[in-house]
Amino acid sequence: MNLKKAIFLIALATVAHLSYGQQREENFGLHAPDPIKQVQVYPNPAIEFLNLKFEAPQAKKVRLTVHNILGNTLEVESEIVDEHEIKLKVKELATGYYFVSVRDEQANLRGTYKFLKR
Repeated sequence: MNLKKAIFLIALATVAHLSYGQQREENFGLHAPDPIKQVQVYPNPAIEFLNLKFEAPQAKKVRLTVHNILGNTLEVESEIVDEHEIKLKVKELATGYYFVSVRDEQANLRGTYKFLKR
């Protein structure tokens, strides 16, 4: 099996394993809702911009990283709209599935969300 076919099959298996929408990491032992996990990612699929809307005012505290399906980190321009919302410019990304990781190191919280770029 050639390398490209193997990578494609691994990526396909990963996408099939994840549910359509959002895949999240769990913080076990916490009884209060995790504010990072209360994130709306829209529009999904995205064409030009992807918005992340936080229930709590965390937009200035979080660190975002965007990864392609193979796990490579991508540089994506971001803009803080207000305390509750961040806008990512995804227009330059190729069509496909991507992951955006949201981290708040101070609160030791994190979440990963899948989106489709059209």
